[in-house]
Amino acid sequence: MDEEILQAAASPPLTPQPPKHGVHWVFFGAEGLRAGWGVLLFVLLFIGFGFLTAQVLRHLLPHSHHSAVLPLRLALISEGAQMVPLLLATAIMALIERRSLLAYGYQGPARAVRLISGLVWGFVALSALVLVLWKARLLAFDGVQLHGPAIWKYALGWGLLFLVVGIFEESTLRGYLQFTLTRGIGFWWGALLLSGLFGFIHGTNPGETLVGLFTAAAVGLVFCLSLWYTGSLWWAVGCHAGWDWGESYFYGTSDSGMVAQGHLLGEHPTGQMLWSGGTTGPEGSLLALALLAFMALIMWLWWGRRVRSPFSGSGWRPAWSKAKPVDTLPAL
Repeated sequence: MDEEILQAAASPPLTPQPPKHGVHWVFFGAEGLRAGWGVLLFVLLFIGFGFLTAQVLRHLLPHSHHSAVLPLRLALISEGAQMVPLLLATAIMALIERRSLLAYGYQGPARAVRLISGLVWGFVALSALVLVLWKARLLAFDGVQLHGPAIWKYALGWGLLFLVVGIFEESTLRGYLQFTLTRGIGFWWGALLLSGLFGFIHGTNPGETLVGLFTAAAVGLVFCLSLWYTGSLWWAVGCHAGWDWGESYFYGTSDSGMVAQGHLLGEHPTGQMLWSGGTTGPEGSLLALALLAFMALIMWLWWGRRVRSPFSGSGWRPAWSKAKPVDTLPAL
């Protein structure tokens, strides 16, 4: 006992660590730039670059198009221009955080397979919804609208456009922001917040309905579920593009209130708007919500029991070296 007292007396007293303070501590933590500041800076950069891009487009396209019919050329220019502020904002944040530009959802294994698998699943899921609406007499076809070379011209054009749309929308709301919010408030709180924002943004589309807004938010959660299981956005980008291409070009339905100029088939909704989707299109039908729930169930059955989510451990970034490889959904 006496020896312990002597040893304690001989040991130098522990000096408490001074509290961390200062400007550096306010902005940076153990994982680098704090999540809240990262989100705020990204949003400000995106808005600022977006404003400059809009001014340039206003001079290049002085007569903007406000019709519910969307021309292919205008859509390509508009969506391509939206990619500029997104890429600049993400590149600056990647530089600040000393990460790769692809670190926010575009790394990992089996990228091509996941993209193609998502394309197939998006088109097949939309086709199943259209089939049910047609069989229930909630949708009627008006025949083939295109012939000859125009079929391939618009098929490839709209395919490219919706691939850009998929990359843009997934990167904007499920790229840097989702990865950074995961570090700050957790993956699923971030997913709920951004998916709700995704649905709210669709309210600016002409012809959008309340059911359509809920469906857009639910689609966002389904895409977040794929990100949770695979650690990347490739499947979500493919599914997003395949769904929109099938809806706008192949079947010629409204897509969130917009009708594509140059679509293969023609159709018009019939019956009650809650079930047919009305001016919103098939995704404005209550049946679309049931379809999304079914898709989430399949994803859980296929992925959920086989792999551990790269986001379920510590850290904000998928640890590819530690996570078990994730298989894609089965081919249809």
